[in-house]
Amino acid sequence: MTDANRETPYYIYDTALFRHTIDVALKEASKIPGSQIRFAIKSNNNSTLIRIAAEAGLGADCVSGAEVARAIECGVPADKIVFAGVGKTDKEITLAVKNGIECFNIESVAELEVVNEIALNLGMTANVAFRINPNVDAHTHANITTGLNENKFGISMDDMVDVVKRAIALPAINYKGLHFHIGSQVLEFSCFKALSERINQLQDQLEAAGITETEIINVGGGLGIDYQDPDQNPVPDFAGYFAAYSDSLKLRPHQTVRFELGRSLCGQCGCLISKCVYVKEGKTKKFAILDSGMTDLIRPALYDAHHKIVNLTGDAEGRAKAVYDVVGPICESSDVFDKDIELSEVKRGDLIAIKSAGAYGRVMASEYNLRTLPPEIIK
Repeated sequence: MTDANRETPYYIYDTALFRHTIDVALKEASKIPGSQIRFAIKSNNNSTLIRIAAEAGLGADCVSGAEVARAIECGVPADKIVFAGVGKTDKEITLAVKNGIECFNIESVAELEVVNEIALNLGMTANVAFRINPNVDAHTHANITTGLNENKFGISMDDMVDVVKRAIALPAINYKGLHFHIGSQVLEFSCFKALSERINQLQDQLEAAGITETEIINVGGGLGIDYQDPDQNPVPDFAGYFAAYSDSLKLRPHQTVRFELGRSLCGQCGCLISKCVYVKEGKTKKFAILDSGMTDLIRPALYDAHHKIVNLTGDAEGRAKAVYDVVGPICESSDVFDKDIELSEVKRGDLIAIKSAGAYGRVMASEYNLRTLPPEIIK
């Protein structure tokens, strides 16, 4: 799994687990006729992982022009690429239109007008779905909820009918469907059932207004993983997740459904490997100071997120347990991975693994303090 002589910090990805997780997800998704999975590139943009996902038949959910380009480079067919995001630039839209992507997930009327203008100037047609804000609480961290009225994402339900009618009237727009995403790291399946019921209501509204062209229902992603005990639960409960939709979502005979999964596919396949540079004896605490910090994995500082931390060296040697705050070297008080956790006695030079780091880990790394971005190792 690790190499004691390799320079730290680095990310390491277990491709066997990634492939297995995709296989389980596809098996469970197949129980919903017409379902397709798009891998959310924002969760992990490593080219090897994207290629594995593409080889398994997954499409790509992208939120930037660079992600669209990366997906195409890694073998994802353009007609399996969806492009979301509230601030798509003209350059990004042009790239996506020229490549003939499956769908833009449109987030505002202003964006719709720009996509139409660009497609018209190119002599092409752009497929669009509208991201509707369903005002469904995902019961997750405030910074990763996206489906409430106060969030910046999506179009109001009250405006949906008028916006869809506007799209149908535009010359370079092909209306395809509706898109939703209520948040990330969602562990309560009742949230997905509530979303399904809201989609059913919105479909009824569209049909009552004479709009029957809706081909695609995109429910987004959001399924969470077990950060507390990743070794016991390396694969999320895909059976329960997809059942929440199959039991509640009323698809029309001509419709297909899209799932945009990211964290649930790749989160458990990655670890951040670090070394202890110092053990500091404070007045009331012991600090295990690592050579990785919030520049390498920002989730604990940004979301108060928990990751299981393991002293690989201490465990291998069977050392006694002690309690530590595990911190990084960055000149910020928030550069803390966890507090008051029990680890095998930590010594200078020990290898430390921070688990469940395959999603929103390396992709969110920065060069703050002029630190080097951590390399990615494929296993």
